[in-house]
Amino acid sequence: MRQVLIPVSLARAPALADPGPCLTLDGQSMGTTWQVQVYAPAGAAAKLRTVIEATLAQVVRQMSHWEPDSELTRFNRAAAHTPVALPDPLFELLQHALGVAADSGGAYDPTLGALIRRWGFGPERAHREPGFRLPETSEIAALQARCGWRQLQLVPSTRLARQPGGLDLDLSSIAKGFAVDLVSQRLLRDGFAAHLVEIGGELRAAGLKPDAQPWWVGLESPASDATLDEVRIALCDRAIATSGDYRRWYAAGDRRIAHTLDPRTGRPVDNDLAAVTVLGNECWYADAVSTALLVMGAAEGLAWADARRIAARFVRRSETGLRECCSRTWSDMLL
Repeated sequence: MRQVLIPVSLARAPALADPGPCLTLDGQSMGTTWQVQVYAPAGAAAKLRTVIEATLAQVVRQMSHWEPDSELTRFNRAAAHTPVALPDPLFELLQHALGVAADSGGAYDPTLGALIRRWGFGPERAHREPGFRLPETSEIAALQARCGWRQLQLVPSTRLARQPGGLDLDLSSIAKGFAVDLVSQRLLRDGFAAHLVEIGGELRAAGLKPDAQPWWVGLESPASDATLDEVRIALCDRAIATSGDYRRWYAAGDRRIAHTLDPRTGRPVDNDLAAVTVLGNECWYADAVSTALLVMGAAEGLAWADARRIAARFVRRSETGLRECCSRTWSDMLL
């Protein structure tokens, strides 16, 4: 079966007057792939690619914990009690991240870099390397003491972030969504009103197509399981992001070690959720909130999403296969 989701606020913009063909551009960045579909004159492809790649390069240069010379790495390596000046996009993203951390009661936390590395998902000491071993309970406790979103202090008037000492930021749970937003915003500023931006499965659509159709996108299933309905979503001036444990994980004996960590335990998320998808106005928000909901689990996450009128879909594992449950706002949009 197929489910169709149409946001209540779906724009009713007029069809574009001869915008040109739909150009498809793609490439690699941020450790994943990207694709942009945009209505534009055929001769604009080269310029558009340059603009998109420059925007993504800026994100990597500022926000990547994999790049040894990024602005984020510079902060992570700063001495204790050092104020570090940050570029505006990175500072804005950290403000966003701390807002979600506070609202989620710490289920989302951008300061887990040290723990993420130790669990084998960082640039070094990866779980694939010979000699890697799982952290002991004492190590986890020691690393947790170095983490905590409340330790990160931002000074908006001067764009300074204070390094308390040993705080290791990791923005992989929000940076792709933020990059999607930046690319979309740049295309809009340049006059390309109808486009779909996708980076690593996170998407944002702007405008309607010339035939007044929205951008139709499908949700990826965490597994080929016939118990899940196909989901098609009409996107227009909205964004969507999914967090799950089915892409980045490794097996340790009979344990499944997922890359999303629960800040409250310092350990990989251990619940029955395979994926959480969030629909929102901005992709950075959908990206971060889907991570928070994955950490919370279905019961707590549904209550939290319903209280904030967030459109969210939870995919749960069961003995008979995958099952879904949805927030009220998501359900209200289904046809």
